[in-house]
Amino acid sequence: MGHVLRIAIVDPDDATRGALKSTLLGLDTVWLEAECSRYAFFSDVVTQTNPDVGLINLDSDPDAGVKLVEKMAHTHPEVALLVTSSSTDGSLILRSMRAGAKEFLTQPMKPEELAAAVHRIARSKFGASNSRGQSGCKVITVAGATGGVGATSLAVNLGCALASNPSNSVVLVDLDLAVGDADVFLDTIPEYTLSDVAQNVSRLDFTLLKRSLTKHSSGLYLLPRPVALEDARHISTDDLQRMFGLLKATFTHLIIDTSKSYTKLDMFAMEMATDILMVTQLDLPCLRNVVRLMMAFGQTEGLKDKLRVIVNRVGHGTGQISVRKAQDTLGHEIYWQLPNDYRVMVEVRNNGVPLIEQAPKAMITQSIGQLAAALNGEDGTAGENEPASKKASWLGLWSSSKSSKTSDVGSAD
Repeated sequence: MGHVLRIAIVDPDDATRGALKSTLLGLDTVWLEAECSRYAFFSDVVTQTNPDVGLINLDSDPDAGVKLVEKMAHTHPEVALLVTSSSTDGSLILRSMRAGAKEFLTQPMKPEELAAAVHRIARSKFGASNSRGQSGCKVITVAGATGGVGATSLAVNLGCALASNPSNSVVLVDLDLAVGDADVFLDTIPEYTLSDVAQNVSRLDFTLLKRSLTKHSSGLYLLPRPVALEDARHISTDDLQRMFGLLKATFTHLIIDTSKSYTKLDMFAMEMATDILMVTQLDLPCLRNVVRLMMAFGQTEGLKDKLRVIVNRVGHGTGQISVRKAQDTLGHEIYWQLPNDYRVMVEVRNNGVPLIEQAPKAMITQSIGQLAAALNGEDGTAGENEPASKKASWLGLWSSSKSSKTSDVGSAD
């Protein structure tokens, strides 16, 4: 999860101190080391507990609070000072920053704003290698060139592969509001859905949001599509922005499985993505759709640059278009190739068990695991700019022993 920041807070007001504590406890990147109700005692508390961050609410006495910031900056320069106040007075903000505050946040404080400030402090204190805040949460939006190409299967199993790493915390949002079935792939009956969260978006905090998610045995968290079709109409891009902001502040990876309609919500999910995985197959209708979609993406700045073409079911039948010809047709590099493993995929889908649990040794499972590592930029995997032909070094072996491998996978795992 990266470096956990130890925080001590001081706020003479019991109510606002309680609210600050609640928000901090919802962040998995912080540890509440100590709390204090008197400005005069805070320096001693910091000396005894040695936190990374001191959070000072100025509202009870702004002058005394600023003096405390100045004193702390002098006596405890190793402690990053985060100041908060309901006042938006420019002179108070300036005095606080000059006194030594690293960040100034206005009350009422949004949880995602606090999370972002904590991430910035972690980045400055510990550097990129030790802080998740360097790049923040990685947002992976999974889309399909058409229905039935395996986009949801990839989204679910990629999420489970990422979640198997204890350093990651991963959430999957099913944005196919009409016929999404990520919950079926995981054999779960969620208590809350995307529409439930959207209806309460104005009062969402970390704790409430996490309670609304369903946690799978793999470690993957899920926020499924609405139960009723009509509920989808009440979800807006503003709702998604608020939800995604909180999820990004809470998790290391946010995976979004879009619909095949490329609605306003789908396009919003792509705009905020770190990577867009476009799942296709090696047939003319799919490739033609990818070309059309890339033309549409080109109209939004930066969207096409994030596109990663994922070819699924490679080796399925003799009539497939070759990878080389597909790349020529698309005018775009194929980022990853996933082997055809029909029997295994039918089993995991019908059993509601992810690949990593049902068939950990299968070629398709191994390939998705390698894809997860590559998207994370981890050592031992192909780099982002390396040709797909080099990344899929397993492909020749798999193709040459296709029938035996498929049979073995189906029975052994």
